[in-house]
Amino acid sequence: MTGKLSRRDRIKKGIRKRISGSAERPRLSVYRSNKGIYAQIIDDVAGKTIVSASSASKDFQAEGTKGEQSVAVGKLIAEKAKAAGITSVVFDRNGYLYHGRVKQLAEGAREGGLNF
Repeated sequence: MTGKLSRRDRIKKGIRKRISGSAERPRLSVYRSNKGIYAQIIDDVAGKTIVSASSASKDFQAEGTKGEQSVAVGKLIAEKAKAAGITSVVFDRNGYLYHGRVKQLAEGAREGGLNF
């Protein structure tokens, strides 16, 4: 790691320059840790998290590999978003490559009915 920012942080800053969530089309942000995966739908204009879901939350009931859990979290966030009246979002991969668990979460959210 050179300098103060890691590679992912530099990529993340570049992504956030280009995309922003609004009330009509909020931002779906993904965070991936070694143990779990987390997703939030954020209205950047108001600075509020509208809906969130993660593999560590109490209402999450999926077993299996981390990849299978990612798909389930994507479907759960889509279900919660529909209940909140959100149908289309802007996808924020948060500096991660669109590959593996991040891609599986996105595909799960699309299967659940979110448009992006």
